[in-house]
Amino acid sequence: MSTQTVTAMTMPQLGESVTEGTIGAWLKQVGDRIEKYDPLVEVESDKASAELPASISGVLVEILVEPGTTVPVGAELCRIEEEGGATATESQEQKSDAAPAPETIETPRKSRPPATNGAKETIANEATLLRTRSSPVVRRIAEEHGLELSAIDGSGVGGRVTKRDVLAQVETQAGKEQNEVAVESEPDAPAPPSSMPPAGRSSLEVYPGDEVVPLTSMRRAIASNMVHSVQTAPHASCVMEVDMTNVVSWRTARKAEFREREGIDLTYLPIVLKAVSIALREYPRMNAVWDETRIIHRGAINIGVAVALDDGLVAPVIRGADRLSVVGLAHALVELTGKARAGTLTPGELGGGTFTVNNPGTFGSLVSTPILVQPQVGILSTEAIVKRPVVVDDMIGIRSMMNLSLSIDHRALDGLVATRFLAHVKHWLEAVDSDLSLP
Repeated sequence: MSTQTVTAMTMPQLGESVTEGTIGAWLKQVGDRIEKYDPLVEVESDKASAELPASISGVLVEILVEPGTTVPVGAELCRIEEEGGATATESQEQKSDAAPAPETIETPRKSRPPATNGAKETIANEATLLRTRSSPVVRRIAEEHGLELSAIDGSGVGGRVTKRDVLAQVETQAGKEQNEVAVESEPDAPAPPSSMPPAGRSSLEVYPGDEVVPLTSMRRAIASNMVHSVQTAPHASCVMEVDMTNVVSWRTARKAEFREREGIDLTYLPIVLKAVSIALREYPRMNAVWDETRIIHRGAINIGVAVALDDGLVAPVIRGADRLSVVGLAHALVELTGKARAGTLTPGELGGGTFTVNNPGTFGSLVSTPILVQPQVGILSTEAIVKRPVVVDDMIGIRSMMNLSLSIDHRALDGLVATRFLAHVKHWLEAVDSDLSLP
């Protein structure tokens, strides 16, 4: 009989400054055969939703955390019997053949006295406890919507109330409120608002025809992060315009060849990322994080790139961006963007960023004020490239112009460093000519 080796998988750190994560759906069940790197469980963090891969091959023998539960980094999530160990069946046989385990203390539910009035009250209390036992995120959602967990039927183990249970109750309650208002409204009278919500809920009125949308975990995390960032770091902004005419000409001359050779489109973003990575080398104070009692200048240049999703924004990280060519940056962008939109980013692809670049110009933005990704000290937005008349050598010409919008943490940086960094990016882009190579 082979030796049993069981390994516990723990909650990873899903990003810098992230201390916990919420378990989503388990993609494997107890007894399932698992190969190394197989998607195992969905994990929702402050950054995004990601699938946690298995770190070893074997058999899933125990799930320790129910969906909807928020656990700290390092907490055990499940146990996997490694390849080469005893099978799950053999393990059960070994347990049954082994000496009896010491007697454990059982809950009172195993053997109850006759149900006197006091006993009936105890049983009711235990049932309520089972319903209200829940994760912090579940309790927070219930509190914000004025719901009593003890009144919700839990679908989790032992009657545990899960996040899905609470959200379903929110939707049901919203539908009832709208129906009640519609019945009470008279055809010729203005539609009255619904009744005021109980304490702990929003004070805004809901009218007939309004749609109440419960917050998703991602939307809630983004809201929390943005509020935290603005309240924590004094933001300062700087905008500088760049003449992108040379870059536009360079890309136009090479995009067909690039598409045929690389199989992907050549966009402006990897060219800007190249300029940013070079500028970060020149100004390491921009490639830094704030750590309350100190500022850490990161040695590696890992650039996060904001990717818009249907329900929010994530910023997967291009590691060692300064070591990549324009071609390498283009491929990295396509790969990470595809994973972000498919929901298959790994924790390692979401954390460890040292600077972030956003690209709202894709949607026509001319000026923006990006919010810092904590604890980074800088974030840059590239705006739309627009043709307009510009004075060049005392003559008016039509040029392709773009704004660069930079936000900094004023605790760590002053305007001098910020503007010098931005000017370096500007001058590099304006100096692009036919000598810029793709590889």
